[in-house]
Amino acid sequence: MSGKKVIINYRKGFEPLEEAFANLGYEVIKNAWHLPAGADDIELAVVNLYEAIRQPWRALSFKRQLRRAGIPLIGLDRDAPWHMGIRKRRILLFRCLNLLDIYASHTMQPTWNFAPTKIYSPNAVWVRNFNLHGHTLAEMRDPGFYEYDVSFLGNMDGVRYKEHAERQHFFAALRERLDALGIRHYIKHSSGISEEEQIRVIQRSRINLSFRSSCDHGGEMSWGLPERCYGVPARGGFLLTDRRRHAADDFDLTREWADYEGMDDCIRQIQHWLANFAQTRAIAEAAHEKVMACHTYEHRAQNLINAAHACRAARQTS
Repeated sequence: MSGKKVIINYRKGFEPLEEAFANLGYEVIKNAWHLPAGADDIELAVVNLYEAIRQPWRALSFKRQLRRAGIPLIGLDRDAPWHMGIRKRRILLFRCLNLLDIYASHTMQPTWNFAPTKIYSPNAVWVRNFNLHGHTLAEMRDPGFYEYDVSFLGNMDGVRYKEHAERQHFFAALRERLDALGIRHYIKHSSGISEEEQIRVIQRSRINLSFRSSCDHGGEMSWGLPERCYGVPARGGFLLTDRRRHAADDFDLTREWADYEGMDDCIRQIQHWLANFAQTRAIAEAAHEKVMACHTYEHRAQNLINAAHACRAARQTS
């Protein structure tokens, strides 16, 4: 068996992961819910957990085909514990069907478990789109490089997207506090802002903020790190984020990370880091190096491959 094919079932595609598998030498078969010819060469199958939950009988048929062929099925979850607002009875049904061999989640907190094996599979950067974009870290050590003290670009439409209502309220209050302190900021709802402008703002801000994400909705904050926790450092920016349990798993908290807890602490931390520019750049550069060395989609794809290999080996010895 060559072991150089992988099925990735995401209705709209998952290009960063697909490209990562291709870079690792795999032929990617997309959106194949029926095994194609040459199944002996397929090493693993990855499904979007939420699409599988919403189509349980299709997922069940797919699982039966994979089981006969000895191919491990991995469900990838990037939104726990919110699970994109899927109704509880759908989640219960999917769990009872016991379809997954491996549950790959961006958080290891006690939530739903969908497989006998659960692995940590955090967010990552797509290096083709998240990099220094022609600038250098040395260039960003110059205080004159920056236009803004503090910035945030993201979904803040809490009316249309209820999972972002708390974020909308937080940043509305933060703007007033920053204005009162004379701190320059660029805090906007990201809809309609070009990718080029978003990159410029990230790189030209002394401090980039992160607060909440869609997976935090429903009363329980996720331990998992939002994508911007990797994307901002990848572009050379300094990130100040709300406190996250998994930060210590992905970054050195003393060298590569800065966080806050609540509005008042956020203000204190902003004032501290604005007064200590050299330290922000030391952290930003260390975080950039860590992301590029450990947190790309190639790293995530390899983690899924390793989990599939372990699953196959366990079957052979059982």
